[in-house]
Order: sequence, then structure tokens, then C-alpha cells
Amino acid sequence: MSWVRVWVHMVFSTHNNQPYLKKEIRARVFQHIKDNAKEKGIWLDCVSGYHDHAHCLVSLGKEQTISRVAQLIKGESSHWINQQHLIEGTFRWQDDYWAVSVSEGDVDRVRAYIHRQETHHSRSSFADEVKNFMKKYGWSFIEQPKQ
Repeated sequence: MSWVRVWVHMVFSTHNNQPYLKKEIRARVFQHIKDNAKEKGIWLDCVSGYHDHAHCLVSLGKEQTISRVAQLIKGESSHWINQQHLIEGTFRWQDDYWAVSVSEGDVDRVRAYIHRQETHHSRSSFADEVKNFMKKYGWSFIEQPKQ
């Protein structure tokens, strides 16, 4: 029997960073994401976020990839949000996402960070958070070649 524990901190935003996830629907959306992940065999330890984005702490299974887990979480949740008419118009997540590995020793710290998103974003914007992630992990935007 194989045993795998690969922790991933995944972040994804609403389309064009629109503030669709108002406080009154956020808990429902995040609970649905957690329930759906369980149904799909995804170990989603925690999920939280703010008006325009979500953070997930996932432990990948031996047959799972980051891209497939992101697709299952984002695709189904946007479908559900639209089916429930939780916002005016059509809800979409941004195509992109951010994902970084988390060492076993840092899981509690990342979990706490995810759980305090509302407090965190009362002082700091998502744009600032993105800049900090980019600096911390040495990421830069890659421009697509013009065709």
C-alpha cells in the first residue's frame, strides 16, 4: 500500500478579481467547496478567503495532480454558484491559480493563515498579498507572446 502526503497551498481569484464573494455567501461557497472536494476524494484540509479569492490547503492523493484538483474544485464550485444564483450575472474563477508546496512542519502555520483571511484582508489587499507571494517565492509574471 502506498502512503503519500504532499501538502499544497492553492490560491485562486474570481474572474477579473471581482468582489463576488460577499460575506453573506462566502461561508456557503466555502462549505460547498469542502463538501464537493470530499465527494471527489480530495483531502481539502481547509478553505477560506475574501471577496475576490480563495485559499485551499490540500493534501494530494497518490493519483492526483495539482492541475486536476484545481480544475475539480474551481469548475464545480463556479457551476454550483451559478446554479444557486448566488450572484447577479455569471460567476467565474480566474483561469490561473497559485500553488506552493507546504512542508509538514508548516501545515499548522498555513492553516492558521488561511483561517484568518478576513482579518488579514481588513489590513491588506489581495494585490498586496499577490506581491508578497511573488517576492517570497521568486515568481514573476510571464507575458504571453503576441500572435
